[in-house]
Amino acid sequence: MSDATTNMTSDPMLEAIVGPTPGQMLRKRIFGHQGLMIGVVVLGILVLVAIFAPLLAPHDPYAQSLMARMKPPVFLGGTWEHPLGTDHLGRDYLSRLIYGARVSLMIGVVAATISGVIGTAMGVAAGYFGGKVDAVVTYLINVRLAMPVVLVALAVVAILGGSLQVVIVVLGLLLWDRFAVVMRASTLQVRGREYVAAAKAVGCSTPRILMSEIMPNIANNLIVVMTLEMAHAILLEAALSFLGLGVQPPTPSWGLMVSEGKNMMLFEPWMVLIPGAVLFVLVLAINLMGDGLRDVTAPENRS
Repeated sequence: MSDATTNMTSDPMLEAIVGPTPGQMLRKRIFGHQGLMIGVVVLGILVLVAIFAPLLAPHDPYAQSLMARMKPPVFLGGTWEHPLGTDHLGRDYLSRLIYGARVSLMIGVVAATISGVIGTAMGVAAGYFGGKVDAVVTYLINVRLAMPVVLVALAVVAILGGSLQVVIVVLGLLLWDRFAVVMRASTLQVRGREYVAAAKAVGCSTPRILMSEIMPNIANNLIVVMTLEMAHAILLEAALSFLGLGVQPPTPSWGLMVSEGKNMMLFEPWMVLIPGAVLFVLVLAINLMGDGLRDVTAPENRS
């Protein structure tokens, strides 16, 4: 019976009559979205580079050699021993870029996850329950929006000391406001729909309604905000590291590499341009993937 059904769904003539199945439509939207595919491919490459950094890095990213300091990249007359040159301490630039991908991706994913859990819980609770819960959450959102993220992060990191763990926790606790705002608005839109009323009528519990009826219908908005905040967290980490209050040396960080190369920017601009370009590519790939996932998972495209 299953073989017959498979043959029927794979018959081109039958498909032309009854139309494509939902799975076929989803695959067509995914593979037909150019921005999504570019973002997924570029981000996938950077993730693989971060995972296999010990195998891909030609040198130890911490190894210093004053005899090999400030060597130019190969495209500016350097050698293939150091394809992207070396920094002011003789450390291989390519190796530090590869290991720096681990730092940026870890900060982006973990910080966005922490803020996503906090903001989503607050936004869904405010949108679904309303009343005093909504008033309290709205007040907290206004308080958070009144605080500039960069200045607060600078102050907290300056007090607690710059480290990878401190940067992740600080950013995770500061970037939840967009999650809360978007999830509250999305929950307000869907809580009055017929399927939610039907679930209440048959006696479903509140947790079941939230997980089975509310969350699946606001997931596409959550995906978009998650990707935006991942990119935001990566840029904030780079800014903090550039100012000397983020990831501390000798840990490889793209923002720290830009900071270390700024003194030589007029004489060796590649020291700033190379990590800056890689940071731009990563953030662009995340945003392209987020926009593509929003388009693919939009409710109006599910029919």
